[in-house]
Amino acid sequence: MGQLTGGDPSLLRRINSAVVLRALRTAGSPTLTDLTRLTGLSRPTVEGVVEGLIATGLVVEAEAEEGARRQGRPARRFRFRTEAGHLLGIEIGSHRIAVLLSGLDGRVIGAGTKDVAETASADERLEKVRAAVADLLRRAGVPRDSLRAVGVGSPGIVEADGTVRLGTALPGWTGLPLGERLRRSFRCPVQVENDANAAAVAEHWKGAARDTGDMVFVMAGLSPGAGSLIGGRLHRGFGGAAGEIGALHLLGREVTPERLLSTTGEPLHPLDEAAVAEVFAMAERGDERAVAAVERFLQRLVHDVAALVLAMDPELVVVGGWAAGLDGVLEPLRQELERYCLRPPRVAQSMLGEAAVATGALRLALDHVEEELFAVEKTVTARR
Repeated sequence: MGQLTGGDPSLLRRINSAVVLRALRTAGSPTLTDLTRLTGLSRPTVEGVVEGLIATGLVVEAEAEEGARRQGRPARRFRFRTEAGHLLGIEIGSHRIAVLLSGLDGRVIGAGTKDVAETASADERLEKVRAAVADLLRRAGVPRDSLRAVGVGSPGIVEADGTVRLGTALPGWTGLPLGERLRRSFRCPVQVENDANAAAVAEHWKGAARDTGDMVFVMAGLSPGAGSLIGGRLHRGFGGAAGEIGALHLLGREVTPERLLSTTGEPLHPLDEAAVAEVFAMAERGDERAVAAVERFLQRLVHDVAALVLAMDPELVVVGGWAAGLDGVLEPLRQELERYCLRPPRVAQSMLGEAAVATGALRLALDHVEEELFAVEKTVTARR
């Protein structure tokens, strides 16, 4: 079932199917009478649509409750078959691959991770993705051909077709046709998104930003990135480069992020998360050089985030990434944003932690399926 179009001869039937299926998904196991009331359609129309949906495998007749059986023949009830297909959310990171599996309702039924070397080539990293997926599907007892959509969160500037236009965080990532490569493996729609954008979507779906449609998610790494929602829609910018605040040091701020957190004068490796975490741990133990390094890092982070806040005026800033669990990040950020910003936003820590990117990737897959099946309104992540 594809996108609705005005020239489609079966437009009315498809609209009716979308309306009935949406009602079935949200109402549990309604009767035909219930569906008639919920949708405003006539009973014969609802009955015909339901029979058609049963034929597609998306709907099944629900078993009557025990009490209803004793009272005679109960009214037929129906339910949306969330098990009629499955979705994957994948995070491709510098040190690990994380995978989430769900039914068509987006509820996670399995998860898995695979470690990967930061120096791994693009081919080696993609092989780790395939291995992580195969292992998860095997453990969950889910056949590969039941996958209806796959969402992927990846570092870099990602084009609409899933090509990574610029990706300096991973070896061999710039110019990689990531979407095309993964579609060969899954043979179902694959939605590829920047990792910070995916995390922003996740926080809006299940995390700290559930109550707002205007928010910024800051992935507070050595070179920070950000994803944002404006009016409840993911904002990518014209070419997908919105939120690349890690490049702000190029605008006259010569000290690179790798040197900000150095305690020795030698720059840290951009992908060495362990070394970064050690600097923060040393600062907590009172090491003077580490304390100074962390202060430099926080000041740069504040300036980067403040620039984005001044441009976008979000209601909420959510801080995630490896720095999310470290003491001392949120309060200085709040204080400095109050100094620099005309209307300081609320600042909160990510509720999803290291699961944020994979969760957002799963939401991408769910949005694709919802646009196919329900086709009533544009989703949060739909591209214009």
